[in-house]
Amino acid sequence: MTIEAVLLGIAQDGGVPQAGCYCATCTQARLDPSRRQWVVCLGLIDHTARQSWLIDATPDFKEQLHALYQLAPAYPLAGILLTHIHMGHYTGLIHLGPEAMNRQNLPLYTTVRAADFLNQNAPWSYLVDRAHLQLNILEPNLPLSLSPTLKVEPVLVPHRAEFSDTLAFTISGPRRRLFFCPDIDRWEAWTYDLREFLTGIEVALLDGCFFSPAELPGRDLSQIPHPFVGDTVARLAGLGCEVHLIHLNHTNPLLNDSPERAWLAQQGFQVGAFGRRWSL
Repeated sequence: MTIEAVLLGIAQDGGVPQAGCYCATCTQARLDPSRRQWVVCLGLIDHTARQSWLIDATPDFKEQLHALYQLAPAYPLAGILLTHIHMGHYTGLIHLGPEAMNRQNLPLYTTVRAADFLNQNAPWSYLVDRAHLQLNILEPNLPLSLSPTLKVEPVLVPHRAEFSDTLAFTISGPRRRLFFCPDIDRWEAWTYDLREFLTGIEVALLDGCFFSPAELPGRDLSQIPHPFVGDTVARLAGLGCEVHLIHLNHTNPLLNDSPERAWLAQQGFQVGAFGRRWSL
């Protein structure tokens, strides 16, 4: 087990419970800590190089970093890779500054647009200017070797681009590959056909934010586009890839024991679970 990936959160950017929400799911999560869900994040561990990485720095960064430390206590955090500049994916970087960890020159891997945002906007620019972060530019479709046996390949995906473009990652170990895509607007808007792209990839962690449009009455979902779960399932039916849905909104019935969750299991798909690990 040289390379491991570990799921350190499965929720949409606001987590569960979400601020200001008192729906049944959020209320139950406040009463029962075991029902809380951290924002989606993936940890990578190289047991040979004795190093670890995080994909995304979420609002739950300090808990997720500790969870990664518990799995690999002797492996220092060697870097962070960002998917994009939205609330749930980069704001945890604030913990790296002098008020908390005071890290020095921690490698941060991101796109040109995301790097420009961090360079031009405080307090993130402070982290760069004071060398708490060391920016490294990712080129889409150009694999990056994090270690001799661990490669990540950034892939551009269409998603709301107010501040940056958005990446998914194909993660390759010596034996297997995992595709991590927490955010995308619509599969049909992507450069690739999802089914063809996943052919030959063993594990896929995919955006499952909304089960149906009925979850957010009164909201214009064209302003917060994500693939509906039924569409993803239909596109991948019968594919020999282990698929887990992640980035679940607090309204998503898949978070609870529900007919929707039972249906998903009958289709051969899974809901992401905190702590799930894969050997690559």
